[in-house]
Order: sequence, then C-alpha cells, then structure tokens
Amino acid sequence: MGSLLQPSPAAEERPSNWLPIMLGVVLVVIVVVIASLLLRTDSKIANAPHPYAANIKFSDMKMSAAENFVGSTVTYLDGTVTNAGDKTVSRALVHVSFKDSLGQIVQADDVPLRILQTSGPYPEAVDLSVAPLVPAQSKPFRLTFEHVTADWNHEYPELRVTDVAVK
Repeated sequence: MGSLLQPSPAAEERPSNWLPIMLGVVLVVIVVVIASLLLRTDSKIANAPHPYAANIKFSDMKMSAAENFVGSTVTYLDGTVTNAGDKTVSRALVHVSFKDSLGQIVQADDVPLRILQTSGPYPEAVDLSVAPLVPAQSKPFRLTFEHVTADWNHEYPELRVTDVAVK
C-alpha cells in the first residue's frame, strides 16, 4: 500500500510556459503601439499655400467625361484661370476636393494646372512651363482625372492652389 500514498510522477507540477508567452505578447503590443505612434501622420495639418496662390483665380468651369481607348472614363474640368498678380506663373499645383451628398470630402487630388491650347487640330492641355501665365492674363485650363469616386455628388469640386512657381 505504500505505492498508493506516494505521489506519482505525473501528479508533480511542471514548470509553467505562461510567463514567457505573456512577456512575448506584451513586448509585441508595446512594439506595435510605438510603431503606430511614430508612423502616424496627422492629415489635418496642411502645408500653408504659397503666398502668390491667392492671385490665381478660376472661373467659367465646365465638367465633362469621355471614354479613353481602354474603356475607362476620364473626367475633365475645364475653365478659365486668371493671374491677378504682378508676376508670371510658370507652374501651379491645384488641390482638388470632390465631395459627397453630405458635403464630406470623398476624394482629394493634387494635380498640375495645365493650359488648354486650341491652336492645333485638337485642344491640347500643356504645362504652364510651356505656356506661362503673365500678369493680368486669362487662359483656358484643363484638369484631367483618370478616376473619380462613385460617391462624388457631381457638383463642381473645390479648387485651391497650393504651390506656385513665379518669375
């Protein structure tokens, strides 16, 4: 009967593996939190626009869409751009914000301003470096979008000049 009173080897406590596992999980959580804090970008902080950007005025806007050769729809925003300042503009970057029916921004793109030249057999959008905008001059422009979200409310997008190169 002595064997019944002695503990069997299976009944002895084995060392627990929970401590290393918990330390590993805590370490991974700490690394993820630190990485998310370091890599986070604050989208509400926007760069201040170029001071000359206030002199670039848009008017007479019209939107159109066409199908390109691969079958997708391209959206065009045409209008007139006016340089109301006293310097020649050789480059301009426009921040375009498309909104939904609730007035929330559903798509935002930064596109270069292109002047629409109609001197050839068809209208061609050229860079401002090719056809700069001199002081007090107005020219037709075209902004091209390869894709516009389906959530867009089909109203004119908001245009804001964010960067300008002047001579």
